[in-house]
Amino acid sequence: MIRILTVLTWLAFAAVAGAQQATNSFPLWPDGAPGALGTADQDIPTLTPYFPDPAKATGAAIVICPGGGYGGLAGHEGKNYALWLNDQGVAGFVLKYRLGSHGYRHPVMLQDAARAVRLVRARAPDWKLDPKHIGIMGSSAGGHLASTLVTHFDAGQPNAADPIERQSSRPDIGILCYAVITMGEKTHTGSRKNLLGDHPTPEQIQLLSNELQVTKATPPCFLFHTADDGAVPVENSLDFARALRQNGVPFDLHVFQSGRHGIGLGTPENDPLKMHPWTRACSSWLRTQGFVK
Repeated sequence: MIRILTVLTWLAFAAVAGAQQATNSFPLWPDGAPGALGTADQDIPTLTPYFPDPAKATGAAIVICPGGGYGGLAGHEGKNYALWLNDQGVAGFVLKYRLGSHGYRHPVMLQDAARAVRLVRARAPDWKLDPKHIGIMGSSAGGHLASTLVTHFDAGQPNAADPIERQSSRPDIGILCYAVITMGEKTHTGSRKNLLGDHPTPEQIQLLSNELQVTKATPPCFLFHTADDGAVPVENSLDFARALRQNGVPFDLHVFQSGRHGIGLGTPENDPLKMHPWTRACSSWLRTQGFVK
């Protein structure tokens, strides 16, 4: 009986939160995104906020980059993650970034992710958030985008007319779920094509192979992968973790023996008692990082 009530309570909260917040999306640039190819919905990168119950809010927030091979955006790796974070007191901001399938190429996706972190940090006082606890997470190609930002951030432009652009784009943590990391031999070829086109240069491949771009300034990261992932080889996470280790960056790495690519939370119903074990490991790690109480 306790188990049933727990699940029903969580699902009821998730349904209400989703219904209340699903229409709260707003553009990253109110006057149009730089480099936009048009004014259609696909040309307007947005954030959709999901805030936790104020009684349990920790003040932490995470920008969420859904996967989809840089050609689409997987819904279960966006809103579902946000509601899972909300249950732990963390605000979730689902990023709709521009895609290769709509004619965009690097660095547009990185611009969108960086802007999202800057924006959340700039508006932290309005949303009662801690600007020093703003993270990023992503799955598959969204994990590549997240890993790109944790290795290609900047300190902001102190003299920018736009106050958002004055903020640092460095996330305080990164969560990388079965992420594409490299653009080299072990990459996901569809993601690479959508990000860099049909004929990327060796310089582009090296720049966006993020296992080669880790420095001591890279923030702490949580990574999980499955050893038999048939779409994105586990070496992506292993090599990134090795680079973190070599640079003295704290990390958690979890490799599970089996599990399909794109597993998300592990249950389409978001049942907390059926979620994949990575979620429990990540919750513990978030507590270590001060994002969860």
